[in-house]
Amino acid sequence: MNTKRIALITGGNKGIGFETARQLGEQQVTILLGARDTAKGEAAAARLRGEGLDVRALPLDVTDTDSIRRAVDKVAQEFGRLDILINNAGVMVDDQTKKVSEQSLDAWRTTFDTNVFGLIATTQGFLPLLRKSAAGRIVNLSSILGSNTLHSDPQSPIYDFKVPAYNVSKSAVNAYTVQLAYELRDTPIKVNAAHPGWVKTEMGGEGATMELPDGAKTSVALATLAADGPTGSYTHMGEALPW
Repeated sequence: MNTKRIALITGGNKGIGFETARQLGEQQVTILLGARDTAKGEAAAARLRGEGLDVRALPLDVTDTDSIRRAVDKVAQEFGRLDILINNAGVMVDDQTKKVSEQSLDAWRTTFDTNVFGLIATTQGFLPLLRKSAAGRIVNLSSILGSNTLHSDPQSPIYDFKVPAYNVSKSAVNAYTVQLAYELRDTPIKVNAAHPGWVKTEMGGEGATMELPDGAKTSVALATLAADGPTGSYTHMGEALPW
């Protein structure tokens, strides 16, 4: 029987998800590295195993209900529980040359399929296994760009950064986090939303101000919260963000 904490990270084969896997692995957590592309997932897991970490690839496409079901069945069979779920997988497909009102419905649907519906479907699928943990933790990767307060404030640093499908999807993730935290408030499971920061990844771009190791810190902190830690929060580096 595996007595170490078991964490699943969706979209874990690159970027913030990969670095989160590394940092949790260094804390003696068994990592299930979720990836749509099986070959990329296996390669990423092998890299981390080469660093001495307990990491296994798990094929998982959050937009495919059959893929989620197979992943749940595999984790149930091998471990019988899940201690940490980090909903890290996400996309940004807005055409940034177009205005808010000009974004295609396809862009909205593609964004919400992964960032919202995929996140919810994955959480629903794994919740029975999280309920079997002594201290389940769910971390939903959000963004400061999901803050309606900051988007409506002309003095805010993100006021002019209107990438609507992505931004609104993260606002929805925040709202879902609050709703699920309420349902689970009397259980050992904590549900929180994380803003990783503006990180140098494929999505963040070269102009980003944070390196990967710092970009993973908020997810890692929320994944390893003590029993007296928050639930239903929206934070960056331990600081609450305005909804």
